[in-house]
Amino acid sequence: MTGRRVTMSDVARSAGVSQTTASVVLSGRTDLRISEAASARVHEAAKTLGYRPNVTARSLRTKTTQTIGLVSDALTTTPFAGEAIRGALEAAAARDHLLFITETGGTDSSESTLVNALLDRQVDAVILASMYTRYVTPPKELHGHRVVLLNCLAPGFGAPCVVPDEVEAGRNAGRMLTEHGHRSGIWAIGGHKAVPATPEGNFAGNERMRGLQEVLRAARTGLDGVVECEWNAEDGYRETRRLLQDGSPPRALVCSTDRLSFGAYQALAEAGLSVPDDVTVVSFDDQDIASWLRPALTTLALPHYQMGHLAVETVLSGKPLEPRVHRVAMPVRQRGSVGPPRP
Repeated sequence: MTGRRVTMSDVARSAGVSQTTASVVLSGRTDLRISEAASARVHEAAKTLGYRPNVTARSLRTKTTQTIGLVSDALTTTPFAGEAIRGALEAAAARDHLLFITETGGTDSSESTLVNALLDRQVDAVILASMYTRYVTPPKELHGHRVVLLNCLAPGFGAPCVVPDEVEAGRNAGRMLTEHGHRSGIWAIGGHKAVPATPEGNFAGNERMRGLQEVLRAARTGLDGVVECEWNAEDGYRETRRLLQDGSPPRALVCSTDRLSFGAYQALAEAGLSVPDDVTVVSFDDQDIASWLRPALTTLALPHYQMGHLAVETVLSGKPLEPRVHRVAMPVRQRGSVGPPRP
């Protein structure tokens, strides 16, 4: 059989059955009575010959292609959200589907072009994904198709969304502080702005802040202040240093990202303060740097793998896709940066 594709006729001939019998056995149909011995011979012949079904022929018969298109802005080119791709790939493979991955670079025109290209190839469904959680306006071409939004939301679009549970992550950050006895000197560093109804809204920061403040209020305390800044290491260093120079050093810092925490660690060390003996630090994301800091950073992990996996499971569920938000838990990575306040 070398040099050409193994056909159903080859399998049937090798198994000593009709082509119809071989087709029924390999398709998994149970509506016809075929002996166990014949079925076993067909499966053995298919395995020995290396038979693979003709996907094109099957697509014409079933009206499906067993393919999914994933359109993202920058998932594949960032080190932070790539696990979402891995989760999606493994979920698709488990369902014998192929995942086409495309990237727009953040431009609306590219997004529409790629969506049309996927639909022209008759993908069974499309996952529209974002590198960070935000509001989006899906391209009009997706209306009427089977779509799941991954790490983004589109109110009024009518598709399910899979996002991290940022509110509960904020609550967990607050619980760690209050359970360790923190009632004052708590500062939040990062972009905790209210979310405007635009793609530029800082969804994650707002949600985390909402959960954090909810727990602190329940414990009859609150934040001493919120520092608005970008989410990079240099911003964490600069703003923590500024807080220390103001004369009222914080007892606990809640940083919006691990990169901010890295900068905060440097500023605290320069001031002769230690973590967590002098200042507790809690963060979000669980990037690689978190476990390498000394002491290792307590953080709430972004569940990128689980989100990608759930997006594919949802779009392949076979059920009607309701416009609901699936919130995926952000695991607590409790390490050495949280302790009780110094008396």
